[in-house]
Amino acid sequence: MAGLGRFRYDGWAVRAMEGYDMQRDMKAGATISQASAPDPRRPTPSLLEETGVVAVVRLDDLAQAERLVDAVLAGGVRCIEFTLTNRTAITVIEQVRTSHGDRMLIGAGTVLDSESARTAITAGAQFVVTPTLRLATIETCRRYSVPIACGAFTPTEILIAWEAGADWVKVFPASVGGPRYLREILGPLPQVRLIPTGGVSVDNAGEFIAAGAVAVAVGSNLVKQAQVAAGAWDDITNTARKVVEAVAAARR
Repeated sequence: MAGLGRFRYDGWAVRAMEGYDMQRDMKAGATISQASAPDPRRPTPSLLEETGVVAVVRLDDLAQAERLVDAVLAGGVRCIEFTLTNRTAITVIEQVRTSHGDRMLIGAGTVLDSESARTAITAGAQFVVTPTLRLATIETCRRYSVPIACGAFTPTEILIAWEAGADWVKVFPASVGGPRYLREILGPLPQVRLIPTGGVSVDNAGEFIAAGAVAVAVGSNLVKQAQVAAGAWDDITNTARKVVEAVAAARR
């Protein structure tokens, strides 16, 4: 089999190689199945749209991750995304899924390839977010029944991501076109479920919802590195509450 190289069979990419361990691969698959299996005691992906706010955590230091989760949760945010730009993010996802997974959705962000998606899912990520159009990552998430918000910007990219099976399309950077851009996109593409990120704040979160977004993802305007370093948890909670209230008000 060593000479077969890479081939595709029934939608799966397979690499034949010397020393391939089928049992090891089956065990890894079982771990993913357990991590992504529905649990009636835990929040479901629909919670993301119900609450309408995702806290995006892009920090250099995640030592206070659980305190941060408590702070945004106290403000009513029940979905949080840890970006893989931090090398400890996978470990943190696993820890937070264990400690807070019965109260909120834990996701992995800045996922650039299918291998990273699989690693995050194994760690317990309940949703995956990419910054750009990554078709192979969509395929991986669908294989393991884990929702994905695939990044895109142009109408063509947005439609490609949607047709490939993305549960949501993340419009990034949303600051470039603002709420009006989402409204224009949804004119010819009303079926696509859009989540803007990049420039979303307390001041404009409601405007994005009014323009047709199913939820908003808020990064440094909610999770400020200086506030986390200072332990200003009440300030983070207050900001989270204001974003949640702005989304709720726009939906009335």
